[in-house]
Amino acid sequence: MVSAAPLPPFAAIVVAAGKGLRVGGDTPKQFRNWRGKALIRHSVEALNAAGADPLVAVIAADAQDHAKAALAGISGVIFITGGATRQDSVRCGLEALADAKPQSVLIHDAARPDLPHTVIERLLTALSEHPGAIPVLPVVDSLAVDNGGVMSGKAERETLRRVQTPQAFRFDAILAAHRAWQGVTDAGDDAQVLMASNGSVALAQGDERLKKITFAEDFAAPMTAPAFRIGQGFDVHRLEPGEELWLGGVQIPHDKGLAGHSDADVALHAITDAVLGAVGEGDIGTHFPPSDPQWRGARSGQFLQHAIGLARAAGYAIANIDLTLICEEPKIGPHRPAMRAEVARLMGLSENAVSIKATTTEKLGFTGRGEGIAAQAIVCVMLASEGPTS
Repeated sequence: MVSAAPLPPFAAIVVAAGKGLRVGGDTPKQFRNWRGKALIRHSVEALNAAGADPLVAVIAADAQDHAKAALAGISGVIFITGGATRQDSVRCGLEALADAKPQSVLIHDAARPDLPHTVIERLLTALSEHPGAIPVLPVVDSLAVDNGGVMSGKAERETLRRVQTPQAFRFDAILAAHRAWQGVTDAGDDAQVLMASNGSVALAQGDERLKKITFAEDFAAPMTAPAFRIGQGFDVHRLEPGEELWLGGVQIPHDKGLAGHSDADVALHAITDAVLGAVGEGDIGTHFPPSDPQWRGARSGQFLQHAIGLARAAGYAIANIDLTLICEEPKIGPHRPAMRAEVARLMGLSENAVSIKATTTEKLGFTGRGEGIAAQAIVCVMLASEGPTS
């Protein structure tokens, strides 16, 4: 995999002072094993690898032994005792960093273990224009207003977003906002604290991989889950004048483009369906119906990343992908390296795990007549515990 560019300097706070009662048992959930290691260790390792310095873990007063065992061997982690609420605990972590005076800080919940580097990168980039930034995802399902168990209205999902962590802030701004907080109750999250001090919060693209571990079943992987699964995807779009041509996340100059509700990237659609098929999650139309206006003109990369997030939530990592494009024109060869690099980036793979081929139908059928492009993809996924994919 191509090495990521260095990130701007930042500190990090991992909030792990809760009791995690909904998962049951005597051990707080943040110190229980998930995919081979303590839940908190996953995100601490991700932040550490991204360059977080200093890195503070906020824990309960009686959790020192659990925390030290969970993070054994990771140098430089500062343990701080939290407060009565999450907001109190975050402020304790911020105060512990006050002398270091970092430029920026990421505040993350230990219950979200699968933290992609790309999310960290997007958040820190957003801080160049705003004092705060949070990762968000669109609301795909319809929403209803609950009036005592009876539906009484419709919530407009187009303007709503699901909020994740880590949340990123310019350090001076979020510390001052926490110190100035006058609310009677807990703020809910740190973005609300910053907004109460008139700080603007940018919305950055989140990731389905950042699913919060909440219930006991979130820890339980099916004992009968196969080590490897295979998915197959197939898609077709018409070529029409006046449309942009996107293939594999790359815009290709051509006198015609693919027509569809989104950007009609037939390559990424086929790969998305293959990933969804590998983990039994339906197809692209199930998750992003063409009847929904919010997906009009949408980039297909977000569909693919959604599918990858679902695969990861099921305990699987992408092993490799084999894509075949079927068309008479344009010629795929000159664009194959750029497409391969972009698909690898979107899927978090090394380029040698991405195969892109092209063929024709010898002038037969709709592709032979130049009326459209077809794509077929095969994806292999493997249990995350089986080893790295790149």
